[in-house]
Amino acid sequence: MIIITGGAGMIGSIMAWHLNNKLGRQDLVIVDRITHESQWQNLVHRHYAEYLDKDQLFDFLEDNDDITAVIHMGAISATTERDFNKLVADNMHYSQDLWSWCAEYEVPFFYASSAATYGGGEHGYDDASIAQLRPLNGYGYSKHFFDQWVLQQVAQKQVTPPAWAGFKFFNVYGPNEYHKERMASVAYHTFNQFSETGTMRLFKGTKAGVEDGMQLRDFVYVKDVADVMGFFLEAALKNKPVASAIYNIGTGQARSFKDLATSVMTSMAREPNITYIDMPQDLQGKYQYFTQAEMQKLRQAGYKKPFTTLEEGVKDYVQNYLLQDDPYA
Repeated sequence: MIIITGGAGMIGSIMAWHLNNKLGRQDLVIVDRITHESQWQNLVHRHYAEYLDKDQLFDFLEDNDDITAVIHMGAISATTERDFNKLVADNMHYSQDLWSWCAEYEVPFFYASSAATYGGGEHGYDDASIAQLRPLNGYGYSKHFFDQWVLQQVAQKQVTPPAWAGFKFFNVYGPNEYHKERMASVAYHTFNQFSETGTMRLFKGTKAGVEDGMQLRDFVYVKDVADVMGFFLEAALKNKPVASAIYNIGTGQARSFKDLATSVMTSMAREPNITYIDMPQDLQGKYQYFTQAEMQKLRQAGYKKPFTTLEEGVKDYVQNYLLQDDPYA
């Protein structure tokens, strides 16, 4: 069986979609704690063996000896979370406990890190070294802490899972993000705002040299994210694991929010219309104006597939999901 924590979330449920539809696997155990009233719909098209609340997982693990891999996507993912104690419990200690179990029982372990660990980008976006990173918020730090802890386990020659990888996700967009509210992608917000008001509101260029709507991010389609993780999982299950390390998952190509919003509106077969607004106070000083993943390490690990372009990904998302009566993958 394959455990997917955060399996009712965006990336977790699309990873289950990938396992069902691309790898033919249905022996999945979905672990989550659903708090949004409609989030259960991320699972309605999935085939899986069991659903567990996050607090049930470790008892389940102790009673089952046929776990073949753990994909740990579960976390508090809101960059605006202010209760650091929650981040410690869910993003740090829970992850450490799950890693330790996988190490003890020799189970491959793959987990979600985040591009939020790179902070303002003053040290670049290279996954070859993370020592000098300075995240801008508690969420980013909680992910950075666990990355550091994992590398410390390796450096001290502690027992580790037989295959492992941490994935620094950049700006992921795509189906099954509908429960994320403010934390949903700008692609999803553009679709909703433009549908309701006829315009999309983007931030003004409040930083010197940045024009309105021209903040740049590495936008990566969620199906590509799942494909990369599937690459590592398949290798581990075939006992030919890819080098265990922390890897970026982006496209390696930064694009503007203006490009993203325009792609959404044109995919809706409508004339684009953008309104520029001031950045909210709670984001000022904690906002990434540029992200672009360095992808050499992933390519050297053997992942050779091209990433979906922004225009192709947005078109698939809008036309095959958001414009449909049932938008769930």
